[in-house]
Amino acid sequence: MDYMNRPLVERMIEFTQKKPISFHVPGHKNGMLSGLPVELRSALSFDMTELTGLDDLHQPEEVIKEAQERLADFYQSDSSYFLVNGSTVGNLAMIYATCRAGDLVIVQRNAHKSIFNALELVEAKPILITPEWDEYTTSVGVVSEKQVQEAIRLYPGAKAVILTYPTYYGTTGNQLEEIIKICHSNRIPVLVDEAHGAHFGIGKPFPKSALTLGADIVVHSAHKTLPAMTMGSYLHVKSTLVSKERVEKYLQMLQSSSPSYLLMASLDDARAYAETYTEKDVSSFLQMRKELIDQLVKIKDLEVITANDPLKLMIRVEEYTGFQLLEALENEQIYAELADPYQVLFVLPLLKEGMDYPIKEISHRIQKAIDALDRSKKVMEKNYPTKLTRDIAELCYNREELEEFQSDWLHYEEAIGKVVSASVIPYPPGIPLLLAGERVSKEDIELLVSLTNMNASFQGAIRIKEKKIFVVINEVGE
Repeated sequence: MDYMNRPLVERMIEFTQKKPISFHVPGHKNGMLSGLPVELRSALSFDMTELTGLDDLHQPEEVIKEAQERLADFYQSDSSYFLVNGSTVGNLAMIYATCRAGDLVIVQRNAHKSIFNALELVEAKPILITPEWDEYTTSVGVVSEKQVQEAIRLYPGAKAVILTYPTYYGTTGNQLEEIIKICHSNRIPVLVDEAHGAHFGIGKPFPKSALTLGADIVVHSAHKTLPAMTMGSYLHVKSTLVSKERVEKYLQMLQSSSPSYLLMASLDDARAYAETYTEKDVSSFLQMRKELIDQLVKIKDLEVITANDPLKLMIRVEEYTGFQLLEALENEQIYAELADPYQVLFVLPLLKEGMDYPIKEISHRIQKAIDALDRSKKVMEKNYPTKLTRDIAELCYNREELEEFQSDWLHYEEAIGKVVSASVIPYPPGIPLLLAGERVSKEDIELLVSLTNMNASFQGAIRIKEKKIFVVINEVGE
């Protein structure tokens, strides 16, 4: 394999070939002291630290600088950065770099929990826009140009607009470029969590990246759709409204002072993988995808749903929840990205020409999974509450105000009308159902009950077995 297009990978290989003797951290001493299985231990000779010739992520001047410059060239940004703490740290850094305590920030309601955690830490005040429901993918979609215009009209002092693009389900819509223009005409920077769009830099048939459409800061989870290790992500700046120096300042503060060279090497490699993705690779991928879909649609009772992003695929079986389907798939050793009340979401591999993919085996196992579904547990209707009724809204209280109240665990029904003291988050996808400081509606509880009855997984302030959530009990006026 040609590593010449991967400067950090190449330098690390050269370093190990010299058979260095370690009198430095990490303590496994090039893997010598590790008790890990040999398959894992063999990688530890590349688990390096900031030694001479290997550069420093927090002060890049040599090979890491070159690797990040190549990253910026590929994504056509002003500056791009390796993230070793996942897209979470990128979302934190971009919000710290643009927002202050008390600032109004317009944010998409179905953003990832890391966005809301960052706003809480900064003590900014989120103005929430709830996107419209996407009937085709049966999921919450993207915000509209009209919604953003109205939010800016109502809150002209907003310091940033934070959007998610694409959605977890691969929905992009077609209004992002106009939304960015509207924000920029009001001198408001646009920050985009594009975690699931690192491959958009390849170009057609994939959607355009938010960077191409004019966003100021974009964060990519390279590990989600490109061949990077878990936690490997990118942050890109292309803006006249945001200082890259401030972004760099917060990245240095928020990222580990001992960044993983294995992670950084995988990020260098992932960029090279995307950069060398040819038209023949695109054709090969699309042919694989078509063959897979053709096989799946032959399976009785199985419905296949595509998305704006060709890497995303959803499958449904009438009269069964996605959770039931997921369990059946996992019994056949097919592991999906997530399930919801309606479907299971697949993230397809970004294959290149010549790579094999066991389509017949996959379709055979999916057929077996569907055949094994318990007919006694059919769900005759899927009229679950599926969307929140809020449009543009503020939180009732911020973190400091919540800490002044007394809170307790109340049964779901008793919590209606109360304010939640901490977020309740279905995971995956990690999009909060209820945000700390948000008032609980009847619709929220109906959706919560439906999800818990279907064995959905949750994080945050919820006790599923007791059917309780953590809410304020001494709010003013009570």
